[in-house]
Amino acid sequence: MQAILAVTVPFFALVLCGWLAAQRGVLPDSAIPGLNAFVLYFALPCMLFRFGMNTPILELLNPVLLGVYLLCALLMVFAAIAFTLGGRVHLKDAAFGALVAAFPNSGFMGVPLLVALVGPAAAGPVICTILVDMIVTTSLCIALAQAHDAAGQGARAAAWRALRGVASNPLPWAIALGAAFSVAGRKLAGPPDVVVRMLADAASPVALFTIGAVLWRAGRHAHTRTPAGLYLPVAAMKLLLHPLLVFLFAAAAARLGAPLSALQITVLTLTAALPSASNVSMLAERYGADNGRVARIIMSSTIAAFATFSLLAWAFGVNPAG
Repeated sequence: MQAILAVTVPFFALVLCGWLAAQRGVLPDSAIPGLNAFVLYFALPCMLFRFGMNTPILELLNPVLLGVYLLCALLMVFAAIAFTLGGRVHLKDAAFGALVAAFPNSGFMGVPLLVALVGPAAAGPVICTILVDMIVTTSLCIALAQAHDAAGQGARAAAWRALRGVASNPLPWAIALGAAFSVAGRKLAGPPDVVVRMLADAASPVALFTIGAVLWRAGRHAHTRTPAGLYLPVAAMKLLLHPLLVFLFAAAAARLGAPLSALQITVLTLTAALPSASNVSMLAERYGADNGRVARIIMSSTIAAFATFSLLAWAFGVNPAG
């Protein structure tokens, strides 16, 4: 456990630093979107590109991993909507609650954290989950949220707008470009390699710092004060039900003969055990959902994940020093 905490404590401490910097005014509120843009459009794409370039294509696009994780993501979305939809939570808010229940912070936190814990072999499975969540989970939940206001052909238009949003996200494109380099057996060299490496090296600390700042901003700009009963159960679903589902389905697939290694099952489960993706709060604000509820789910899951994630990694016997 001490070796695991030696890795997880600095990661969550950087999140706390970002929150404190924003809360104390050291990082102005107006600077947070720019910081988020640097991570989303420059640093993180370079990091994912480098992992994609250095990972065999069948690990980046492992059909078994993609299938298992996609099935669990869909189950989480519909379970969260069925559990929360009611008089106090309409479809739009239930859809964004389902998104934070099913979408872990795999990009900003998961890739660097799991590579630090497990090693470079963790990159492929985590990237598989990013593809599922960016392309399918996010599109589905946004389409469901917009269908709440839609009439006539509105649902189809909502789905199309969601897909256009995915197409404008640089992360899947960075992964695809890295995969193309991997297939072609090409590597960057010279100044382009140095630029990409410098930006990639900045991704982890800046992304973690940004998570904290974004969480503070989301809480400050929340339009409502949400009762604990409307957000704590969803945070618990994210941290407990999601990794349990992923582990059970992955283990069952392996027992049925699917080519899943123990390491892949561990990485997939730990990815599902990460806190909710912080960028969902900005999506909720953009689409007019209850961003107060979404922000509190993300904040609760991030605080609790320090304990739950570390304990789960210890239960799996993860040994960073090994």
